[in-house]
Amino acid sequence: MTTYANSTRNYFLGLGCERGTDWNEVCALVEQALGEVGIGSEQLLAVVSIDTRMDEPAILEVATHFRLPVRFFKAAALEQETPRLKNPSELVFAHVGCHGVAEAAALAAAGPDAELVLPKMKSGSATVAIARIA
Repeated sequence: MTTYANSTRNYFLGLGCERGTDWNEVCALVEQALGEVGIGSEQLLAVVSIDTRMDEPAILEVATHFRLPVRFFKAAALEQETPRLKNPSELVFAHVGCHGVAEAAALAAAGPDAELVLPKMKSGSATVAIARIA
């Protein structure tokens, strides 16, 4: 597991979206999520998602916009987070092979003792969740 030296950055932003989602929709959802938690983008370590979205423009644009690295996980790794998910979904499992993307990616990135500080929040075509490193 990666160790992060800058203790002011202790949050991971999990993102999921449908193919072709407008990046403005995803960005607006991220801004709303940050407001809900009461943190700024400067406290985020990375944008994280499922590897099937490695080339998704909306996710890549959000990472660029907030000047954050982006990291992707295989569905099998995200599926291991299912017991910690607040909103597991059989529909998501049927589509991508894991019971959640945004929550699972945030938790997987933040580690085994991480806390989900913002469960899945949805817009029309995207989801966001935020996890904090313990």
